Parts: sequence; structure tokens; C-alpha cells
Amino acid sequence: MRKKKRRQVFENIEVIDAGAKGKTIGKAPDGRVIFLTNTVPGDIVDIQTTKKRKSYFEGKAIHFHTLSDKRVTPQCQHFGTCGGCKWQHMNYEYQLFYKQQEVVNNLQRIGHLELPKVSPILGAEKQYFYRNKMEFSFSDSRWLSLEELQSDQIFEDKNALGFHIPGMWDKILDIKKCHLQADPSNSIRIATKEFAAKNGITFFNPRNQHGTLRTLMIRTSSTGEIMVLVQFFEDEKKKRELLLNHLHSTFPEITSLLYVINSKQNDTIYDQEVICFSGRDHIYEVMEGLKFKINAKSFYQTNSEQAYELYKLTRDFADLTGEELVYDLYTGTGTIAQFVAKKAKKVIGIESVPEAIHDAKENAINNKIENVDFFVGDMKNVFNEEFIAINGTPDIIITDPPRDGMHKDVVQQILNIAPEKVVYVSCNSATQARDLALMKEIYKVSKVQPVDMFPQTHHVENIVLLEKR
Repeated sequence: MRKKKRRQVFENIEVIDAGAKGKTIGKAPDGRVIFLTNTVPGDIVDIQTTKKRKSYFEGKAIHFHTLSDKRVTPQCQHFGTCGGCKWQHMNYEYQLFYKQQEVVNNLQRIGHLELPKVSPILGAEKQYFYRNKMEFSFSDSRWLSLEELQSDQIFEDKNALGFHIPGMWDKILDIKKCHLQADPSNSIRIATKEFAAKNGITFFNPRNQHGTLRTLMIRTSSTGEIMVLVQFFEDEKKKRELLLNHLHSTFPEITSLLYVINSKQNDTIYDQEVICFSGRDHIYEVMEGLKFKINAKSFYQTNSEQAYELYKLTRDFADLTGEELVYDLYTGTGTIAQFVAKKAKKVIGIESVPEAIHDAKENAINNKIENVDFFVGDMKNVFNEEFIAINGTPDIIITDPPRDGMHKDVVQQILNIAPEKVVYVSCNSATQARDLALMKEIYKVSKVQPVDMFPQTHHVENIVLLEKR
């Protein structure tokens, strides 16, 4: 029988840096790196290891000797349990510093790229209550803290409406107040939970797959519109209508009240029918005079104010004269494509999600934009020689891929076309660096601009301008 390795304790370790995925870094006495989950650079702590690898440890601080001057008091009572805002205890100025540092490190260490002077990261004006979309899960067996488990108290109400505990698919933390989405988000969530509990509408049990209420999604827009979608596991018409009528009468400001009945094992709604209970089946977002229709399945940047800044920078990097054919790869609902269209001769958007392209086409018609075309399909299959022969060779390519970055075939096709400029928008500078490394023989990096879309988290967007050598 294999012996379990004992956890080690290292004393008086200084936390020296922040690393990937929101973790911070210390050094063990033997020089190995320790990745930490609950510290801020500048803390001096005792550490208990949780994992030991050949070249590094993972661990957490169990005693604090000195607290860093980079620390602030987290605003949220759920900080440290909820995995959503891991950097709430770090001053925003330093959050921005470490995000910029991560972008530069990834581009240099992974991409081995020669960089120009990197522009200072664009911070967000709103550091809390900035999200326009939140999704909450119901549970009939909420997560209990260690203190609660060790107490003699008997918990009658085990219902929860909140977020998954990190790494635990079946444990939901009941959220009292979330600091990410502006009111009436918290009021709607609390009213939903209280009314359901009072009226015997059961909460979902993910292990046993039973219960009526499954998830709650709330979307808001800068125009003041609100979408609420309740996902039901069991189809109980009387209880469903009771809850939805209550939300309709209590929150008349809800412009789109929707529901889904989903009895499959996972709670994704993309293959489900969304039913409109009252109001419209969509809301509108407005950006620089453009109107974007957003339904329950639409992708739209979750920080509207910073999305506007991101798109303006992307358009500035492209530096269009009005004569260019622009390809917008991974166009989503065509937001960037339509945003740059007035300064381009024509824009071609490509996206793999059919619903997104349907929205993009509809939005373009509503916005009276006639110089855009949208195409649906897997990027590596659609974006080929035949497609380019039909639609024209682009002067500029804008690409905004998912976190995994671009498929190597897509990178190769860009190199085959070799447009004068490529503007690469990324939510993961590590995969961005990998892709740029494949392009550096033909392209030089002319501009780098990190943008903070998600304050209180370690996530950062980055825009890179590539120009032909």
C-alpha cells in the first residue's frame, strides 16, 4: 500500500509575485516555487503545502506574520469561499500591475516575441457591479462551511441560490449579495429564492436529478432593459406560473421574462427551447449609435462599458481609411464587424455558432449596415482558399478567438494570405503568445494594449497589432 506523502510547513515565507490563474508565488527554502491561493504579494506567511511536484509546490497560508501593503478589505462577505473574485483583497492599482505583467511575460516567455513599448493597461471605471450577465444555480443541499458542520446547530433550510464552490460540481454556495451585477439583480435573486421556498417549489438536487428549479439567469443592458430566465428541471405548470407571475408583478421593470424546461443531465440551454412568458424574447444593447439585439442564447461581452473601450481600441489599431476589405474572424454576433464597418469598404464575419450569425445578420439589418456579410462554420474549414477566392483577399484581419486561441490551420491561412495588418484580440495572452510565435517570421508586433474587462479577477484581455515586416 502506497504511503501518503506528508504535507510540509514552510515558515516565514515572503510572497514575491502573482502568477497565472490568480495564484501568488513564494519560494521554498530549497528554491522551488510555491503557488498559493490565499495571499497577496508582500505578505509574509507560514505555508502548508497541498501538493508536491518535481519543480514546485502548491499550498496555502496558514499563518500571517506580516500583511502586504497591497492588501485591501474585500467588499464581499463571500470572498474566500466563492471562487468568482479571487483578487478582491488586492488594491486595484496592483491588480492592474500584475495583469499587465502577465501579458508581457506570456508574450516574451511563450512567444519569444520582440515587443514595442507596451501601452499601460486600460483599467475599468467600475470595479464592482460591472457585469451585464449573471447565472445562478439552485440546490436543495447548500454547501455548509466547516464552522457550520462543527456546530451543534440543526439547519432546517438547506436551499441555496448562488454559485458552485470551486471544484465541486454539486455544491452551491448560497449568495446573500453579489457585487458583480447592479441592482435589481440581487433583489430579483433573493425574491425568487424566498418566494419559491415559501410556496413549496423544490430546488434542484444535481446528484439525484430531481427538483423543480434549476438555474436563474439575469441579463441587463445599458439601456435599462432586464432579461430574467428561469430554468426548470421538472415541468410543473402550476408552480412555474405561480413563480413567474410573482416575478412579473414584483418587478415590472423586467422587459423579458423567459423560461426553459430542461430535464437533461447538464444545464446548458443552447439546445433547449426558450419560451417567452411575458414581454419580449430579447433585450437591446446600444453602442455608439448601433443597436444590438440580445436573446437568451446570444454572446455579448459581459462588461458593456469596457467592451466599448475594447472595440474602440481594436478599430484604432486597424486604422481604416474606408478602402479596406476586413475579415473579422470569430465574429460572434458581429459586434466588432459592425463597429468597424463605417470605416471599411466591406467587412466579412465568420463564426461557428449558427444562432450568433443569425443575430449578427439581424442586427446588421436593424442598424442599416449594408457593407457586412456573415458566414457560419468551423473556422478551420470555412476560412479556406475557395472562400477567399469568392469573397476577396482581406487587407486587414481582425481575430478574436476563444480562450484556446486559433487552430494552427487558421494561423497558417492568415500567413498564406499575408494581409498588411492583423489585429489580434485575446482573452488569454498565453494562447495568443503561442499563435503569435507562429507568425513572427512574417509579422512584427507593433502595438500591445492590455484591457481590464474583469476587475477583482486575474483575467485580462489583450490587443496586439501585427504588421508585415
